[in-house]
Amino acid sequence: MLAQCRTATPWGIDARPVRIEVDVHHGLPSTQIVGLPDAAVRESRERVRSAIRNCGFELPPRVVIINLAPADLRKQGNHLDLGIAVAWLAAVGHLTQARLDGRLVVGELGLDGTVRPVRGGLAVADLAHRLGCREVLLPIANAAEAAAYGRVPVVGIGTLGEAVAHLTGVRPLACAVPEPDDDTAPPVADLAEVRGQQGAKRALEIAAAGGHNLLFVGPPGCGKTLLARRLPDLLPPLTRSEAIEVTKVHSLAGDEPPAGLLRRRPFRSPHPGVSTAGLIGGGAGVPRPGETSLAHCGVLFLDELPEYKRDALEALRQPLEEGRLTIVRSRARLTFPARFSLLAAMNPCPCGHLGDERRECRCTPTQIERYRARLSGPLLDRIDLHVEVAAVGLAELTAAPTGETTAVVAERVAAARRVQAERFGDGVAMPVNASLGPADLEVHCPLDDAAERLLTSAFERLALSARALHRVLKVARTIADLAGARDLAASHVAEAIQYRALDRGLDL
Repeated sequence: MLAQCRTATPWGIDARPVRIEVDVHHGLPSTQIVGLPDAAVRESRERVRSAIRNCGFELPPRVVIINLAPADLRKQGNHLDLGIAVAWLAAVGHLTQARLDGRLVVGELGLDGTVRPVRGGLAVADLAHRLGCREVLLPIANAAEAAAYGRVPVVGIGTLGEAVAHLTGVRPLACAVPEPDDDTAPPVADLAEVRGQQGAKRALEIAAAGGHNLLFVGPPGCGKTLLARRLPDLLPPLTRSEAIEVTKVHSLAGDEPPAGLLRRRPFRSPHPGVSTAGLIGGGAGVPRPGETSLAHCGVLFLDELPEYKRDALEALRQPLEEGRLTIVRSRARLTFPARFSLLAAMNPCPCGHLGDERRECRCTPTQIERYRARLSGPLLDRIDLHVEVAAVGLAELTAAPTGETTAVVAERVAAARRVQAERFGDGVAMPVNASLGPADLEVHCPLDDAAERLLTSAFERLALSARALHRVLKVARTIADLAGARDLAASHVAEAIQYRALDRGLDL
């Protein structure tokens, strides 16, 4: 007897459809799984058999062939157990094929029949909607996440017995209800708590308003990390489409299923020892998202930037330029979203005290040059703002907070973002000034005579590359948006040039 069931397997940040076909016929009892299964899927035959028996269902001694179609797609992970089990039960008569038609079934089975969570519940719901399925059966732990998608009924399953009772209509289960969205969470850390550093705070506001990449350069303990952790709360809330995309990435990459849509913008801060695969994605078999994709629509913070591996930093070029990255393997070619704001921090020299009035730098010019040479010119060109952060004096540290709060600055950022959204119109994935192309700069960055003379002088004096020149224009456009100005004035361009500290070659 032959039975079929739809299920899914992870593929990048999405899920790919898999059709399980179970054929049971007379012969010497055996069970085979075909269709390019990985080790976890091959082992599922023993897990599924034990789960079926421990849930009280009899399996006659027969030849069992389990085919996973399409045959040329490698199946990986623990997603197929529940689908195999219900198709097997249908093949031996415990279920009818009609009960499986139109449903997509995903879940891992324990030996006692419990249904354990899997990665990518939201991606499975998205796939089910695109396939036109009438219902999705998922582990209870994944139900809230998948239900937040809102376009297909999701049923949370606790055990194999519950799944069979629901499919046969003996004890139908209610569909999962998505949790209500909550966009009112207070900031994790307030900008007003940072003493001094008015110039760095201004740069942080510009970076948030225009989606620009930002590099802080300063001695240890001057507040670079403190400032960095304030950036996510300056950004506007995730839109629903962004929240779905971010949740899909984190669900497929993480160990714990999200409890609904993620609403707070991601803040990722990997250790300098992170591998290239850990930073941009990859790994054995089908590649998985890395830190750049986990920071999608949020912030990627790289502290002690020169301490990261050179090949890992150079791999950031594609996502910084295109907002996505493509990983190619012999059996897979996957594209991951990676639109993030890069926020980096570094010391001005190996000892960290170059330019610090309180402590003397012990580094030789050769050591300083070698330290800074760890960052390539093409990488620095892709960072819009290079900002000097000086050490804070005792008087500022002990004084009462006098700066603006995160809420006040976030209002200005939101207003500037609305201006940019109107400028770009609908259908643009990243409607911020950082994504302006060369043709867009001519249209949206008109310069008056004084601004043009200043930019020409800076280009020649600082030996800026074409990319660095474009970055200056983009930052100037954001400064003008914050000021409510239509055209770029000399003051906007001058401030933007001041944020190219490393191009100016200053001894910080």
